[in-house]
Amino acid sequence: MKLFLCRPSFPSLTLLPCALFLLLVHEGHPAEVPADTIKWHDVSAWGVEGQGWLPDELKSRYDRLPARAEKIVRPPVWNLSRDSAGLAFRFNTDATTIRIRYTVGGKTLALPHMPATGVSGVDLYALDEGTWKWVDVTRPKEATTVHSIEGLDRGKRSFMGYLPLYNSIVRIEIGVSDGDVFEPIAPRKDKPVVFYGTSITHGASASRPGLCHTAILGRRLDRPVVNLGFSGNGKMEPEVAALLSEIDAAVYVIDCLPNMTGAEVAERAERLVRQLREARPETPIVLVEDRSFTNAWIFKARRDRHQENRASLIRAFDLLVSSGVKNLHYIEGGDLLGDDTEGATDGSHPNDLGFMRQADHFEPVLRSALGLP
Repeated sequence: MKLFLCRPSFPSLTLLPCALFLLLVHEGHPAEVPADTIKWHDVSAWGVEGQGWLPDELKSRYDRLPARAEKIVRPPVWNLSRDSAGLAFRFNTDATTIRIRYTVGGKTLALPHMPATGVSGVDLYALDEGTWKWVDVTRPKEATTVHSIEGLDRGKRSFMGYLPLYNSIVRIEIGVSDGDVFEPIAPRKDKPVVFYGTSITHGASASRPGLCHTAILGRRLDRPVVNLGFSGNGKMEPEVAALLSEIDAAVYVIDCLPNMTGAEVAERAERLVRQLREARPETPIVLVEDRSFTNAWIFKARRDRHQENRASLIRAFDLLVSSGVKNLHYIEGGDLLGDDTEGATDGSHPNDLGFMRQADHFEPVLRSALGLP
């Protein structure tokens, strides 16, 4: 470093700031990067995990159902399938600054019971000695967000980003400085864990996309996950079951009771399992009871509803097993959110604590169904 270029008249006063500036640059401290030195990488170029159909079958690149489903399922199910819940992308980089630039398709960035970070945020994790650890989440305030994560420790790592839970994605890009390593990671081809359910499966009310129990379980089990949660519309419908059966799943998880009555469960649960089993004779199927409202202890009507729903599901499970249906598993719902009333945002939808507890209950059953230790 040639400090004399500063040409100070009084070195003791002016040489020090100049030297400090040069030292900071020399030591690699963050500095403003000109826009033309940032290389942007469009995620659509290498793809996302969490879709059960090929890109050319989709109406939009980040949909969760194939385009033909628009004429098959009810309109609310189709509209909700445009949300990018459960979709994730991966890449390697050694960049110390990572930029996420994306546009969402919906105008609602947040909900009364769910922050913008969960509804419309992109949630980034990194792999550290075999464990996925949280890095940062975007904080959207308008349809297009440009979020910069600066000051990362130098070193090449694998990253995974989760797309918004309750919004659609029009376009998303990852930016790193020109000269930084950037390696897209193609979606894994392993058979996915396929979840079919309600707003809880959809992700309400997680504060970040990576904190929905489906995402937590995907990281723990090291498996791709397909999230087919449809808020208010997880009803064990045969049209949706037919679409589910098209996916060569590692296991199906059916978690629809929060949107159903006991009579509907009695009518549809057995039929849905047989429909899946006919198409996929060997694939494990997990039936999940409804979680307990965290304030059900003081509302008899809610306790009665839980009892009716669960009784119908148990009867269906017993009939299926007694008739010879194999590889069928069951998860009880009473303690899915814990027993201290603190696991939900509004009594119904899990908060982050509730989602973690739910993942803890699901994990051993899924490991058994998948033949994992």
